[in-house]
Amino acid sequence: MGKLDDALELYNKEMTDKLGIKKVDQVLLRAAAKACGPALYKKDASKVACSNKDEMERIRQNFLIKKLGLKDTPKLDEGLKAVCQEMGSRNRNKYRAIFYYLLIKKFRKSSMFKQPKEA
Repeated sequence: MGKLDDALELYNKEMTDKLGIKKVDQVLLRAAAKACGPALYKKDASKVACSNKDEMERIRQNFLIKKLGLKDTPKLDEGLKAVCQEMGSRNRNKYRAIFYYLLIKKFRKSSMFKQPKEA
């Protein structure tokens, strides 16, 4: 298995065991992990700090607005706060790929990440 597969295995375990998500969309999780780019493989950058306002602003601007194409409204801050709460304030391992996955689901943008079926 490669590094991405190892990371996805960890994220699946985290999502089912700690977050209680019964059914994980594997295609979407892989796409969310790839959206993290090289940060996925760096210990500190692979996690999100909800208490860091600068980081929340970067996610808002670079992921929600630029990547997902959402309009800059207060709903973005509400979504970020909701995902932070869903992942748990005591959870020190808020993995970026899972965070993005939950944001994609929250803002109903899953269709952007679905792979077209080959003929």
